Amino acid sequence: MSDFRFELTDGEKQYLKNLVIQAISSGLGIGDGPHTPPEPPTEKLRGHLGAFVTLKLHGSLRGCIGNVYGAGELYRTVWDMALSAAFRDPRFPPLTEGEFHAMEYEISILGPIEPCPDPALVEVGRHGLIMRRGGRSGLLLPQVPVEWDWDRETFLSQTCAKAGLPRDAWQEADTEIYWFEAEVF
Repeated sequence: MSDFRFELTDGEKQYLKNLVIQAISSGLGIGDGPHTPPEPPTEKLRGHLGAFVTLKLHGSLRGCIGNVYGAGELYRTVWDMALSAAFRDPRFPPLTEGEFHAMEYEISILGPIEPCPDPALVEVGRHGLIMRRGGRSGLLLPQVPVEWDWDRETFLSQTCAKAGLPRDAWQEADTEIYWFEAEVF
Protein backbone atom coordinates (compact mmCIF):
# COMPACT_ATOMS: atom_id res chain seq x y z
CA MET A 1 0.00 0.00 0.00
CA SER A 2 1.34 3.39 -0.91
CA ASP A 3 1.59 5.60 2.14
CA PHE A 4 -0.75 8.55 1.84
CA ARG A 5 1.24 11.55 2.94
CA PHE A 6 -0.97 14.42 1.90
CA GLU A 7 -0.09 17.09 4.42
CA LEU A 8 -1.72 20.46 4.79
CA THR A 9 -0.20 23.59 6.25
CA ASP A 10 -1.89 25.23 9.21
CA GLY A 11 -3.10 27.95 6.82
CA GLU A 12 -4.65 25.39 4.43
CA LYS A 13 -6.37 23.61 7.33
CA GLN A 14 -7.72 26.93 8.62
CA TYR A 15 -9.03 27.78 5.15
CA LEU A 16 -10.89 24.43 4.98
CA LYS A 17 -12.23 24.87 8.54
CA ASN A 18 -13.50 28.33 7.62
CA LEU A 19 -14.98 26.86 4.45
CA VAL A 20 -17.11 24.40 6.48
CA ILE A 21 -18.42 27.24 8.67
CA GLN A 22 -19.10 29.50 5.67
CA ALA A 23 -20.90 26.76 3.76
CA ILE A 24 -23.20 25.88 6.65
CA SER A 25 -23.92 29.52 7.60
CA SER A 26 -24.70 30.16 3.93
CA GLY A 27 -27.08 27.18 3.94
CA LEU A 28 -28.77 28.55 7.05
CA GLY A 29 -29.03 32.03 5.49
CA ILE A 30 -27.10 33.68 8.33
CA GLY A 31 -24.07 35.92 8.24
CA ASP A 32 -22.78 37.85 5.29
CA GLY A 33 -20.30 35.28 4.02
CA PRO A 34 -20.09 34.03 0.45
CA HIS A 35 -22.69 31.68 -1.00
CA THR A 36 -20.04 29.94 -3.08
CA PRO A 37 -16.65 28.74 -1.89
CA PRO A 38 -13.94 31.42 -1.99
CA GLU A 39 -10.88 30.64 -4.07
CA PRO A 40 -8.32 28.49 -2.23
CA PRO A 41 -4.99 29.96 -1.11
CA THR A 42 -2.92 27.16 -2.70
CA GLU A 43 -3.05 24.88 -5.72
CA LYS A 44 -2.89 21.83 -3.43
CA LEU A 45 -6.52 22.48 -2.44
CA ARG A 46 -7.54 22.18 -6.10
CA GLY A 47 -6.43 18.54 -6.23
CA HIS A 48 -8.98 15.79 -6.79
CA LEU A 49 -9.24 13.89 -3.51
CA GLY A 50 -12.16 12.46 -1.59
CA ALA A 51 -13.27 14.21 1.59
CA PHE A 52 -15.73 13.74 4.46
CA VAL A 53 -17.17 16.34 6.79
CA THR A 54 -18.34 15.06 10.17
CA LEU A 55 -20.54 17.19 12.42
CA LYS A 56 -20.98 16.55 16.14
CA LEU A 57 -23.23 18.18 18.68
CA HIS A 58 -22.25 17.78 22.35
CA GLY A 59 -19.99 14.89 21.36
CA SER A 60 -22.68 12.97 19.44
CA LEU A 61 -22.79 12.46 15.68
CA ARG A 62 -25.02 15.05 14.01
CA GLY A 63 -24.12 14.45 10.36
CA CYS A 64 -21.42 12.89 8.23
CA ILE A 65 -21.32 12.92 4.46
CA GLY A 66 -18.42 12.44 2.12
CA ASN A 67 -17.22 11.76 -1.36
CA VAL A 68 -14.91 8.75 -1.45
CA TYR A 69 -13.26 9.63 -4.74
CA GLY A 70 -12.17 13.08 -5.79
CA ALA A 71 -14.85 13.98 -8.31
CA GLY A 72 -13.83 17.63 -8.28
CA GLU A 73 -11.49 20.10 -6.69
CA LEU A 74 -10.90 19.41 -3.00
CA TYR A 75 -12.04 22.81 -1.74
CA ARG A 76 -15.34 22.51 -3.62
CA THR A 77 -15.80 18.95 -2.34
CA VAL A 78 -15.33 20.12 1.27
CA TRP A 79 -17.87 22.94 0.71
CA ASP A 80 -20.43 20.53 -0.78
CA MET A 81 -19.87 17.86 1.89
CA ALA A 82 -20.31 20.45 4.67
CA LEU A 83 -23.69 21.41 3.20
CA SER A 84 -24.66 17.76 2.77
CA ALA A 85 -23.62 16.79 6.31
CA ALA A 86 -25.60 19.71 7.76
CA PHE A 87 -28.72 19.52 5.62
CA ARG A 88 -28.91 16.24 3.67
CA ASP A 89 -27.73 13.41 5.94
CA PRO A 90 -30.82 11.14 5.84
CA ARG A 91 -30.22 10.04 9.44
CA PHE A 92 -30.86 13.53 10.85
CA PRO A 93 -33.16 16.51 10.34
CA PRO A 94 -31.50 19.59 8.80
CA LEU A 95 -29.17 21.46 11.16
CA THR A 96 -30.73 24.46 12.89
CA GLU A 97 -29.16 27.83 13.63
CA GLY A 98 -29.12 27.02 17.35
CA GLU A 99 -27.25 23.78 16.72
CA PHE A 100 -24.84 25.55 14.37
CA HIS A 101 -23.45 27.67 17.19
CA ALA A 102 -22.69 24.57 19.32
CA MET A 103 -21.46 22.36 16.46
CA GLU A 104 -18.07 20.68 16.35
CA TYR A 105 -16.72 19.42 13.04
CA GLU A 106 -14.00 17.27 11.60
CA ILE A 107 -12.63 17.15 8.07
CA SER A 108 -11.12 13.97 6.60
CA ILE A 109 -9.16 14.15 3.34
CA LEU A 110 -8.94 10.66 1.82
CA GLY A 111 -5.95 9.17 0.14
CA PRO A 112 -6.10 6.65 -2.68
CA ILE A 113 -8.54 3.75 -2.24
CA GLU A 114 -6.75 0.44 -2.80
CA PRO A 115 -7.58 -3.26 -2.39
CA CYS A 116 -6.52 -4.52 1.04
CA PRO A 117 -4.17 -7.46 0.43
CA ASP A 118 -4.70 -9.01 3.87
CA PRO A 119 -7.12 -8.01 6.66
CA ALA A 120 -4.38 -8.85 9.18
CA LEU A 121 -2.49 -5.78 7.91
CA VAL A 122 -5.29 -3.35 8.85
CA GLU A 123 -4.09 -0.93 11.53
CA VAL A 124 -6.70 0.66 13.79
CA GLY A 125 -6.31 4.44 13.65
CA ARG A 126 -4.32 4.37 10.43
CA HIS A 127 -6.63 2.76 7.88
CA GLY A 128 -10.18 3.46 6.82
CA LEU A 129 -12.11 0.56 5.33
CA ILE A 130 -14.66 -0.10 2.61
CA MET A 131 -16.47 -3.45 2.35
CA ARG A 132 -18.26 -4.40 -0.87
CA ARG A 133 -20.27 -7.43 -1.88
CA GLY A 134 -23.29 -8.00 -4.09
CA GLY A 135 -24.15 -4.34 -4.64
CA ARG A 136 -23.73 -3.47 -0.96
CA SER A 137 -21.02 -1.19 0.31
CA GLY A 138 -20.06 0.35 3.64
CA LEU A 139 -17.27 2.72 4.71
CA LEU A 140 -15.79 3.63 8.07
CA LEU A 141 -13.18 6.37 8.44
CA PRO A 142 -9.88 5.67 10.27
CA GLN A 143 -10.91 7.62 13.38
CA VAL A 144 -14.11 5.61 13.99
CA PRO A 145 -12.54 2.49 15.57
CA VAL A 146 -10.36 4.71 17.76
CA GLU A 147 -13.41 6.65 19.02
CA TRP A 148 -15.20 3.37 19.83
CA ASP A 149 -12.07 1.60 21.17
CA TRP A 150 -12.42 -1.27 18.68
CA ASP A 151 -9.77 -3.82 17.87
CA ARG A 152 -9.03 -4.84 14.25
CA GLU A 153 -11.60 -7.65 14.09
CA THR A 154 -14.34 -5.46 15.54
CA PHE A 155 -13.47 -2.74 13.02
CA LEU A 156 -13.69 -5.24 10.14
CA SER A 157 -16.98 -6.62 11.49
CA GLN A 158 -18.51 -3.17 12.03
CA THR A 159 -17.57 -2.13 8.49
CA CYS A 160 -19.41 -5.23 7.22
CA ALA A 161 -22.43 -4.27 9.35
CA LYS A 162 -22.33 -0.74 7.90
CA ALA A 163 -22.56 -2.34 4.44
CA GLY A 164 -25.57 -4.40 5.54
CA LEU A 165 -23.52 -7.59 5.36
CA PRO A 166 -23.11 -10.31 7.98
CA ARG A 167 -20.47 -9.26 10.52
CA ASP A 168 -18.13 -12.06 9.45
CA ALA A 169 -18.41 -11.27 5.72
CA TRP A 170 -14.86 -9.85 5.75
CA GLN A 171 -13.63 -13.46 6.07
CA GLU A 172 -15.41 -14.59 2.90
CA ALA A 173 -13.67 -14.65 -0.47
CA ASP A 174 -16.45 -12.84 -2.33
CA THR A 175 -16.25 -9.75 -0.08
CA GLU A 176 -14.03 -7.02 -1.47
CA ILE A 177 -12.05 -5.13 1.17
CA TYR A 178 -10.50 -1.76 0.35
CA TRP A 179 -8.41 0.45 2.57
CA PHE A 180 -7.19 4.00 2.60
CA GLU A 181 -5.47 6.53 4.82
CA ALA A 182 -6.70 10.02 5.60
CA GLU A 183 -5.54 13.41 6.82
CA VAL A 184 -7.98 14.14 9.66
CA PHE A 185 -8.29 17.48 11.45
